Amino acid sequence: MSKVLKEMVTDVLRGRYDGVEEACVVDITALNVAQTQDVRRKLIEKSISCRVVKNSLARRAFAEGPLKPLGSRLAGPCALLTGGDSIVEVAKTVASLARLYPKIVLKDGLLKGELETISVEDMSRMKSRLELLGDIAGLVSGPGRALAGAMSSPQGKIAGCLKAMADKE
Repeated sequence: MSKVLKEMVTDVLRGRYDGVEEACVVDITALNVAQTQDVRRKLIEKSISCRVVKNSLARRAFAEGPLKPLGSRLAGPCALLTGGDSIVEVAKTVASLARLYPKIVLKDGLLKGELETISVEDMSRMKSRLELLGDIAGLVSGPGRALAGAMSSPQGKIAGCLKAMADKE
């Protein structure tokens, strides 16, 4: 590949992944054509982009951006997965596909704002953003729920009677 062509491909990759701060890397080259099409179709259904990249050109394209830590981990055949609701959902999706198709090799992923990569398998076991928000909402509403429960319980009724008696006096 000539230098001019390499620069053009690098510019295309840089433009395509400009603003992308999280991604997963997998190897799907061991799959046959039918399996690859099935995997890609299932990824597209969840709005996940799957692009096979040339490692050296991807490293050049990611050198100055947020995907730099991931660029240094690219080795062997690589497909870059981006999109979806969150990168954790992407990891969960591709991990479930890897159970269906054991020839899929899960490599590394990068979470937004992190400086180190994490394995896709570990990332797939994390809670998604939506699950974390639900946990936070549950923790925030927990004390209020406990207080409301205490007020409607028999002890709360006794406290109400004592308050009424105190108000009379």
